[in-house]
Amino acid sequence: MSQPTPSYAGRPVFPQAATFTLETFSSRDFIVKDFVEALTESAVPANRRSGPANQNNAFDPKPLIRTFEHALNRMSELSEDLEHHENELSANVRRAEAQHASNIKTLGRKLDQAIGSFHHLDASLNNGNERESVNAVVKIGEKLEELDKQRSRAQDAKFLIQCWMEISDRGEIFLLEDIRKHGSGEGKVRCAKLAQQLIKISQRLDPGHWNQVNGTSKLVNGTTTNHRQNSDRRRRHNTRELIEKFSEILEKDLLKSFDEFYRRQNYEGMRECANVLCDFNGGASVIANFVNQHPFFIDRKQLITEEIGGDIENWERLADPDAEPPSVEPNLQSLLDEVKIFVQDESTIIKRAFPNSDQVMTKFLQRVFQQSIQQRFEIVLEKASTISSLAFLRSLQAARSAIGALVDDLKTHGLAEHPEPISPQMNVVLDQQYEELFVPYLVGSSYIDREKRNLEELYSSLLFKFTIYHSRRRKVPTTFMKSLAKSGSEMLASAREKYVERLESSDLTPSQKARLRRVAGLKDSDNAKTETEVEVSDEDGVLSTANAKRMLKWLAEAVGRGLELNTGSETAKDVSTLLYLLINNMGEIYLETALDAANDAATTQETAKAEPDLAYVPTLRPAITISHLLSTTIHTVLLPLASSHISTRKEMSLATSQALSSLEAKINTVMHRTIDVVLAWTSKALSQQKKSDFRPRDDDNARPGAAAPSALEMLQTPTCQTVYTFLSRLYPLFLTALAPGPNLTAFFQEIAAGLRGLLFAHFQKFQVNPAGGIVVTKDIAKYIELLRGWDLGEEFAPSLEALAEIGHLFVVGPEALRERVR
Repeated sequence: MSQPTPSYAGRPVFPQAATFTLETFSSRDFIVKDFVEALTESAVPANRRSGPANQNNAFDPKPLIRTFEHALNRMSELSEDLEHHENELSANVRRAEAQHASNIKTLGRKLDQAIGSFHHLDASLNNGNERESVNAVVKIGEKLEELDKQRSRAQDAKFLIQCWMEISDRGEIFLLEDIRKHGSGEGKVRCAKLAQQLIKISQRLDPGHWNQVNGTSKLVNGTTTNHRQNSDRRRRHNTRELIEKFSEILEKDLLKSFDEFYRRQNYEGMRECANVLCDFNGGASVIANFVNQHPFFIDRKQLITEEIGGDIENWERLADPDAEPPSVEPNLQSLLDEVKIFVQDESTIIKRAFPNSDQVMTKFLQRVFQQSIQQRFEIVLEKASTISSLAFLRSLQAARSAIGALVDDLKTHGLAEHPEPISPQMNVVLDQQYEELFVPYLVGSSYIDREKRNLEELYSSLLFKFTIYHSRRRKVPTTFMKSLAKSGSEMLASAREKYVERLESSDLTPSQKARLRRVAGLKDSDNAKTETEVEVSDEDGVLSTANAKRMLKWLAEAVGRGLELNTGSETAKDVSTLLYLLINNMGEIYLETALDAANDAATTQETAKAEPDLAYVPTLRPAITISHLLSTTIHTVLLPLASSHISTRKEMSLATSQALSSLEAKINTVMHRTIDVVLAWTSKALSQQKKSDFRPRDDDNARPGAAAPSALEMLQTPTCQTVYTFLSRLYPLFLTALAPGPNLTAFFQEIAAGLRGLLFAHFQKFQVNPAGGIVVTKDIAKYIELLRGWDLGEEFAPSLEALAEIGHLFVVGPEALRERVR
């Protein structure tokens, strides 16, 4: 049973066939599946598509067949079009290849023709006849050139004779004046040469005006006196005076022209004038005029004489030994920057304007360094010297570095040889001018003396309160160490007196004195105080690692400055001077004084009746640290710098070894005295042990209502508790005195071994009953507890076990004692 066919108004029952072109397949988005689905969709009519209302319709393949047939036909047409287009392109390619091959053959033939023409030309040039003709032409040219030179010489000789006749006979010089006034640059060159030749002629033909000595004439070139007198009578005019006056006028004229050309930047005109003057008088006048009258030197002369101001803070930093030094003085740096650009620019002008550019450049550089740079440099140093010695040295170092950078930049630029490397002559000139600037400050021992004086001022200032404190503390003992103590006192007094004399010296400006007082830690109110009125505290008398580092930093700065400023031949000698200065101030005045004070304090505590005061013990740690810093600085900084001078290095090594050995000996002495003090007080405390402590009575132990605890009830005896408390209090003190390590362990082992010996001897003095044995065991256990808390190392453990066994011997019965001993 068929369904009624629906009608579609406005469109055909079957859809039209799909249309496509080559662009459809050449698109990047082309997918075959989508293309087939699109064909299928277009082939099925809307009224026959699947859906709820058309589920009973039978499948009709005809639309699909027609659509696919049409698509295949269309694709066949496109394939034919594509093949046709491909054939056209292939034909075009073949024609292009044929044309390219033809062009290659044509170019090859033309190249062969050119090569053949070249060979033909080469053969014709190498032909013998041609060579003869060429040689003939060359000979003719040389003869013509020689004839032209002879003609020119003849004309010059004729003109020279005319000029001489005009000068000698008429006393006039019009011919040369015409050339000078109206001639070009070449004419002035000729005029100068003629003037030189006229001078020679005058010397030969008019010797009367050239060789007069005390009114008598000499024999010149074989001419007799009578002949010269006859010649002088015929010649009434002074040819020498006329020619010299003309030469002066010509020279001034040329110099004036040179200046005008310079202002107009006409370098060719400048070179012409320079050539004339170089031929005329060696160029001395034009070089002096160019250098001396240069606007740079005239303009800068007013600025250089001005007083240096600058930032006050920079000058303060320059004089502060603990602050990083600022760079070179700003006005000097500005001058150096200006000189760099100016010299580089002028070197190009000198190269183009002077035939003898190296000679001019030498004079020019000498003027730049000796006038502009040196004057400003000296003003800066003069200003710095009024601030402090350190400011002077730092300014000298900064200036040398900045001027050295300027010299390196000029060498890199090449000056007149730019962009080629600088000439060896100019390289030598720059080095010479650079070194000559600093010769007055570095010659001999002047530099190292300044460095030494500066460090002495700083060290004396820093240690001023330290030396005052120990000079007031120190009293000359009457023991066998009297001479040693007296020597130390004299050393302190000498250092202190040098500082006071330096402060009172008129050589120091107020700012320098104020700087030294600040380093010394003195207030402004202390200025008027005498040495005995300066207030010091205990802190001023102890060692300070920070101060030691400051001293080493100042020394390192001096060493680095010396390496930069001084020559290598003096390095070993200068370093040796600084070494002895360091050993004297840091080793003797600072470290040995503090260690002597600690040794004196330890000596007084050995015989003290009360519990010893070991407040001096913390001095050991900074002393050891500073000694290590001193040794490290000497071995890593100073000694390697003297390796080139064997004898000096040996002397320095010997002095270093003696100084460090002395310090080590003093430190060891203080440590041994401290051990003796501790053991002496421990022995004194043990001597207070009562005999009844280890023999308590049985009735004392049995009384329950006794006022005091019995011996068994107490943990330790009072003597043991006293010793334990004393040594326990010293343990943290020793930790602050010595850094953890082998030295601290050895120190504790010495005290522990001494305590063990004292205990062995101590317990041998007492009779012990059975109850007292328990008391002894408790005391020994307390001593062992104390020693186990110390860093004694594993090697001391058997000693502690032996001490514990001693305690056990007091509590075992008689029958077990022999077995226990075994």
